[in-house]
Amino acid sequence: MDSSRTPAQVLDRLIASTNAHDLDGLVDCFAESYALTDPVHPARSFSGSAQVRKNWGTMFTALPDVHIDLQDQVVTDAGFWLEAAQVGTRPSGERLEMQTVFIAAVEDGRITRAHIYAAPVEAGGPDINAFFAALAGPERTAGRPAGQP
Repeated sequence: MDSSRTPAQVLDRLIASTNAHDLDGLVDCFAESYALTDPVHPARSFSGSAQVRKNWGTMFTALPDVHIDLQDQVVTDAGFWLEAAQVGTRPSGERLEMQTVFIAAVEDGRITRAHIYAAPVEAGGPDINAFFAALAGPERTAGRPAGQP
C-alpha cells in the first residue's frame, strides 16, 4: 500500500479487500508491527500483520461467503472507526453474524494499532430489565438494596 494513502483510502481498501477475499490486499492495510487490543477479551489481543493474515485466512477458508456490511464510519486525519456486521455461513449451514466496532490509527498509509469490540448477534436472550438485574446480582431487587422492602 502506498504510504501516502489517507485513512479514508485505507478504510475503503480494508472493506473492499475483505469483501473480495483478497488476503494480500487486506494484510497490506496493516503495518507489520500492528497491535490490536480487545479490551473485553484481552486474550484475543495480538501484535503483527502476520496474525492478521492467519486470522483472516482462517475466516476466508471456513466461511467462504464472509463479508463486512459497513453500517457507520468516522474518518479523521489520524485514523477511523467503523461499525459493521460481519456475516457469513459456516460449513454446517449455521449463519454467523457479528457486530463489530473497530477503532484504528493510521500512519504512513497503514493501520498501526486498533481497538476492537465484537460480539455475536444474539437471537433472543434476556430483555433489558433481566440483563440489568443479572448484572446487579441476586442481592438487589427492583433497584432497592437487599433487606429493604
